[in-house]
Amino acid sequence: MLTFGEKNSCTVRMLVNYVRAAYYFYAMSHRAYWNREQLVKYQNDKVREIVKYAYENVPFYQEVFKKNAVKPSDIKTVNDLRKIPILSKEDIKQNTSRIVSRQFEATNLKRVSTSGSTGEPLTIYLSGKEEELRKAKHLRANVALGQKPRDRWVVITGPQHFGETQGFQKWIGVYVPTSVSVFDDEATKVSTIQRLKPDILDGYSSSLFLLAKEAERMGVETIKPRFIIGGSELIEDYQRRLVEKVFDASFYDQYACVELERLAWQCKEKSGYHIDADSVVMEFVDENGDEVAPGEKGEVVCTSLFNYAMPLIRYSIGDVGVADEEECACGRTLPLMKIVEGRKDSLIVLPNGGVVTPHVLCLHMESLKFFSSIDHYRIIQKDVNLIEIDLKMKGDFDEEAVEEELAAHFGRVLNVGTDELAFKVKFVDKIPLDKTGKLSTVVSELQRAAAKI
Repeated sequence: MLTFGEKNSCTVRMLVNYVRAAYYFYAMSHRAYWNREQLVKYQNDKVREIVKYAYENVPFYQEVFKKNAVKPSDIKTVNDLRKIPILSKEDIKQNTSRIVSRQFEATNLKRVSTSGSTGEPLTIYLSGKEEELRKAKHLRANVALGQKPRDRWVVITGPQHFGETQGFQKWIGVYVPTSVSVFDDEATKVSTIQRLKPDILDGYSSSLFLLAKEAERMGVETIKPRFIIGGSELIEDYQRRLVEKVFDASFYDQYACVELERLAWQCKEKSGYHIDADSVVMEFVDENGDEVAPGEKGEVVCTSLFNYAMPLIRYSIGDVGVADEEECACGRTLPLMKIVEGRKDSLIVLPNGGVVTPHVLCLHMESLKFFSSIDHYRIIQKDVNLIEIDLKMKGDFDEEAVEEELAAHFGRVLNVGTDELAFKVKFVDKIPLDKTGKLSTVVSELQRAAAKI
């Protein structure tokens, strides 16, 4: 049992943490309006600082730098980061303890883990300051949309996230989310959220889509949040339109990963995704690791400017995205990205060696003449010569006609013959969530198998 003095000490530490998080939030909100010259200088200063720190304190980076004949003094600007090899998820898995800084004891750090949906989970270590900064940058995006401290904030998420809000925050009732399990059946979720009457409805994008479909089926019209926030997975245009129609509210997409928290987000203008460039350097690179031109698809590679307990330098997060040179009318000067095209391990490989991103494949699905008869679907690449499509249909339909049209349609849009790439259609009653609670639309067993080799 804690003594009176120990309890007081804990209370003081919590207050200090929240004051520090508030300061981080204030500073980040201010930096969102810096001119580009200020932002570039800030990034360059932080890059030099994190590279020098990693070389001096992290065994893994000392070895990598020496192996590649790179010295901290060689990295003077963001552009010099390309001299450092890209860090993969497998690198982290094999060297986790060697990437933790010698300035920290791993047992005193917070551990966060990825879902491991495509294999073994990845563990990242965070200091208390880093955890507070992550919360601040998460909140910056929400507040930019109009979230208020005491809004009823309902989040559909996995049970592993239920205990993330601390007692003190619950007690003061500021920016406190109420969690609803992504694994509850849809009717239960609709009833629960009706009762909670959210001002802000938040969650996995596929969960919000499924919730909207069920609310529409049940004829529920009383879930009316001011706005909706989705994330954790790609949302297609038809899904977004349904969510906004059913709940009569704007949907804003946010892009994040467990390793780095929020990375980019839509403001009210929806002209692109503001990159959190004051906490991360984001590159879009080709297969050789060279940066692609704005408007071209590239693998997303990130350098964290705030991870010191476990530095992440030129870390490939496994997504494909598109950079944008435009400026947003909202006045924020944070650079924009156009869209996340999907996971790298969900790219569809064609027999001729070409690749198709999940986003493009979903757009082709939407152009099917019978698309309105599809309740939901999942595209699975089994082999370079075989794609399986699970279809959950609604109403009456002719199975044979659907199969023939689908094979002919994809043959045309992908420019492949049926002798090169076969399409096998399965009509199903239900498309299950994966173990993380998400509803993956495009899955490449081919890419996932290759990643494990």
